[in-house]
Amino acid sequence: MQLAFRQRPQPMTLMTSTPDTAGDLATPAIQAKGIEMAFQVGDQQFKVLKGIDLEIKTGDVELLMGPSGSGKTTLLSILGGILTPTSGQVSLLGQSITGLPRHKLSKFRLQNIGFIFQGFNLFPALTAAENIEATLNLKGIRGRAAKKQSIKLLRQVGLADKTRSLPRDLSGGQKQRVAIARALAGNPKLILADEPTAALDSQRGHTIMELLRKLAKEEGCTVLMVTHDPRIMDIADRVVYVEDGLITPKPANPSFVHES
Repeated sequence: MQLAFRQRPQPMTLMTSTPDTAGDLATPAIQAKGIEMAFQVGDQQFKVLKGIDLEIKTGDVELLMGPSGSGKTTLLSILGGILTPTSGQVSLLGQSITGLPRHKLSKFRLQNIGFIFQGFNLFPALTAAENIEATLNLKGIRGRAAKKQSIKLLRQVGLADKTRSLPRDLSGGQKQRVAIARALAGNPKLILADEPTAALDSQRGHTIMELLRKLAKEEGCTVLMVTHDPRIMDIADRVVYVEDGLITPKPANPSFVHES
């Protein structure tokens, strides 16, 4: 089956500074070698990942695609240091994170990674702006600087009029955009996302992807996301296919991209 994609729209303006990232480009942003993951359920062991080798260049936007249950989200969680693999090594930004003490790993994630979760994970008692400010506070950005950055980020994702709205007053797509804005807080070097466009319509999904791509190319940020969404494949530098716990060549009939 041939997939047709419409012409890429003009990217939206991203209001950030442009640091010199040339010295970082030689080191891959993400390196994974021999990643295996098994889960024990009762007397049975289920091997979810079966020896994954993956290298992602700094400043690239890459997609992980594959059938449901293929191991994509598990792999993303391992690459983000949320899960520890049964075997194998992960390096992020030149730093080996496999085996790091928990407090050092938490600090590394906070300083370098922005996560976009499929379930949004917003604080229900905080407004959209306050959800972003909470992340900025953890990164040492407080007060007026945090408020200013949170408003700027919400404007970038098209929610300038929702800064004082609580999550219960937002649609699913609006919650997702708040979660994306929060992931961008503090200018992380890595963005790891699980189905970031699932709750968005086609136009909003493409706009958000253009925002992430602009961040990657101008700021040297690296974006890796799990998705079934064929509408955003034209934004990516590369698509990595995962099936049955292994990286596979591009499938001849990638019908799984239409799965929900």
